[in-house]
Amino acid sequence: MLKKLAASAALVIGLGAFGLTTPAAAADTENLQLFRDVQKQVLRYSHFTIFDSVNTQINDGVVTLSGWVTMPYKSNDIERRISRVDGVTRVVNNLKELPVSQFDDELRIRIARAIYGSPHFRGYGSMVNPPIHIIVAHGRVTLEGVVNNNVDRMIARSIASSFLSFDLKNDLKTTQEAKDELEKL
Repeated sequence: MLKKLAASAALVIGLGAFGLTTPAAAADTENLQLFRDVQKQVLRYSHFTIFDSVNTQINDGVVTLSGWVTMPYKSNDIERRISRVDGVTRVVNNLKELPVSQFDDELRIRIARAIYGSPHFRGYGSMVNPPIHIIVAHGRVTLEGVVNNNVDRMIARSIASSFLSFDLKNDLKTTQEAKDELEKL
């Protein structure tokens, strides 16, 4: 029986957008259903943006949240939404607030405009929940989410690296890598 189900919301956005299923998760329909219900609460939260990163880990009804949000109220709102999901017994909220910084705000907006304004990524940008998330903390950029293939991952990194930042981490996964990761759980 699958005891633990973990994945990032950004990862799930990509998986949902590409319609993937996981045989390992399907074996434990209870955990899978709980995971999907938690996922919906995060994705349907109207203030969840491409500048937030919410990772969830589910273990016997206990949902542990980690990642970054741009405003403090988002952390509380997401926790409250998830705590109302049937089957959730407890929520451990380890979400952190991104620092308030005009430099960080401008950097994340410029990178997002460049990536989603690129003809290569216009299809991604037109999705209800665009799958590439841009997390900026103290001038350090992290790209998270799921893209179709390695070429998309490299192009997104190339676009983001053209901006002045202290560091750039590319945590984008391909759909196949994301699927393989979920099947290992």
